[in-house]
Amino acid sequence: MLLLFGVLLVSLSLMSDATHNSERFGQLYSWLLLLNALGLVVLTGLIGSNLYWLVSQYRARAPGARLTSRLVVTFVILAVVPISIVYYFSLQFLQRGIDTWFDVQIEEALDDALELSRGALDVRLNDLLKITEKIAEQVSDMTPATIPIGLYDLRVLSGAVELSVFGLDDRIVASSTSESSNIVPSRPGGHALMSLAQGRSYVGLDPVGDSGLYVRAVVPVQVSGSGVEPLTLQALYRIPERLSKLADNVEDQVVRYRKLAYLRKPLKYSYILTLSLVLVLSLLSAVWAAFYSARRMVEPIGVLAEGTRAVAEGDYSRRLPVTSEDELGFLVRLFNDMTRRLSKARDQAHSSQQEVEGQRAYLETVLGSLSSGVLSISADGELRTVNEAACQILGIDLSGQLGHTLDTIAERYVFLEPLFSLVRKHYEEGVPDWEEQVELFDSAGRRVLLCRSTALPVSDESSGGQVLVFDDVTDLIRAQRDAAWGDVARRLAHEIKNPLTPIQLSAERLRRKYLAGMSGKEAEVMDRATRTIVQQVETLKKMVNAFSDYARAPMLQLEPVDLYELLRDVADLYKGSRLHIQLDLVEPVPMLNGDAGRLRQLLHNLFRNALEAVRQQPRGELLVKSRWILDAGERYISLSFEDNGSGFSDEVLERLFEPYVTTKTRGTGLGLAIVKKIVEEHNGQIRAQNTAQHHACIELQFHAETQKALS
Repeated sequence: MLLLFGVLLVSLSLMSDATHNSERFGQLYSWLLLLNALGLVVLTGLIGSNLYWLVSQYRARAPGARLTSRLVVTFVILAVVPISIVYYFSLQFLQRGIDTWFDVQIEEALDDALELSRGALDVRLNDLLKITEKIAEQVSDMTPATIPIGLYDLRVLSGAVELSVFGLDDRIVASSTSESSNIVPSRPGGHALMSLAQGRSYVGLDPVGDSGLYVRAVVPVQVSGSGVEPLTLQALYRIPERLSKLADNVEDQVVRYRKLAYLRKPLKYSYILTLSLVLVLSLLSAVWAAFYSARRMVEPIGVLAEGTRAVAEGDYSRRLPVTSEDELGFLVRLFNDMTRRLSKARDQAHSSQQEVEGQRAYLETVLGSLSSGVLSISADGELRTVNEAACQILGIDLSGQLGHTLDTIAERYVFLEPLFSLVRKHYEEGVPDWEEQVELFDSAGRRVLLCRSTALPVSDESSGGQVLVFDDVTDLIRAQRDAAWGDVARRLAHEIKNPLTPIQLSAERLRRKYLAGMSGKEAEVMDRATRTIVQQVETLKKMVNAFSDYARAPMLQLEPVDLYELLRDVADLYKGSRLHIQLDLVEPVPMLNGDAGRLRQLLHNLFRNALEAVRQQPRGELLVKSRWILDAGERYISLSFEDNGSGFSDEVLERLFEPYVTTKTRGTGLGLAIVKKIVEEHNGQIRAQNTAQHHACIELQFHAETQKALS
């Protein structure tokens, strides 16, 4: 009964609150009305059953039946009279009060206040636009070299937060800002660009990042002279916080008033209906209270028995009311004290369990958010826990291996043996904390892991063990090597290239000056020596030029490139060679935003490497296959180059793209290093592997679009 009464009160409160909100009024009011109606029906049914019980007890002349009848009549009389009076005056107050809420003068005043706030804001925007136009006039008188210097003074004088000058294609010419955290200026949006395209300046309130609303003014800069790049000036101004709050408050109050005016009649009906429901609920509650009080007085023993039964079923929250100070009251107090202690003990146990579960959930959350791989290993060598990052780094799902020993896991995943062997070695040596680097080899190639381990404490709940934390540093090591080789290439190109030309010229001068005057063996020695010097100098020049190409910073000329057309053009150049090229290209045609010259150089290097690799074969073949890849909504084109040569050795495969790594007797070893550099310049990926037939296969992957998508 108390639960039902509480639910009805809460629902009535929600009904009253819903009348103040049009959205909640439409969503909740009907359901709350239905809930209250059902609750009242249930309450009426409960009272009817109690009334039937009272009549039965009265007819049977049971003890307490007459007293119960008197209490019911008394409670009903005491409840009906005051509630009826309050109900009558409440209806009168609602009828008159709601009508006084709405007044034409108040509505006009609110509209005028809203219009006044909008007008004040428009005046402020126009003033800021005029200031920006004056700044643009001053910028138009500046030279391109003095614009960055002059912007600072103009920003300080104008009070702007940021001044930026943009050129063609939204290029930033100069910028000055008072915000040290915003290095890159905010670019104008679509509305501003549209206004500029129509020959009009733009001013308005725009959000800027996470900093809130700013006044953005964008005006063209009138530049004189032919061939001068057109410029655009953008200024950002802060909005006074008080002005913004006042304008928002006025608009919110106007909207709220109009909603209330729209709900005028529904408000009256809803309040009247709510009051009526409260009246009925109060009367029915009074009747029920009478029945409850009567039963409480005549059935204390039954209540005690019911409480004992509840405790036996595990409900320790039951508390019995103490209605007397006699022996029965003393017994009830002892019963309540017993259930209170039982409930406290149960709550403490439940709290401890929740704390343990909370710590476990916290640990799982922390492990899941780490970018490093984490493995928890018991003292018996069993895998206890593993986080998502560990599975991603190792490339396998270890969550299904929990509870298995490291030896069992290594039998299934052989490439993990070096890692687990390192763990077992340190554990057997009794070294609790250690840090080492380990290399793993799987189908994806070599992977370098930086591992750190620490011992777990031994307690009653845990037998100890260790936690292994590791990070994949393969890309970091590769980047360090590439940087080192780039520095070596620059130094070689600088130190070797300068003396080569004097050496070659001196040898040719000796040949021309003295060879004609010599005879016999001396002439032969001079001819062979000078020719050898010139040939070796030419070889050194080619090597230095290759190193220069590798170390040179990319100067890309980006444009849409038909990858298939470029591939066919380069392949046609090798038709007369020993290399038979087969193209297996899927549709649609991929279009790359890249440098056609650099891509052509990339393909030449791959074809030449394949030609060198198949020299020992009776028939050299190169299969070029393409396929589309869809990853996270982005389209990628993959090209694989597979020849029928002898493949890569394990020693060369792990360092294949490093400079000066080659299997040729003659060559600089820079071909694939330059290929990798060109791929990275185009934000692509490259991977080398051996096929099942132990043939060499190099796979490239670029972000690409189709011709239809570009058009």
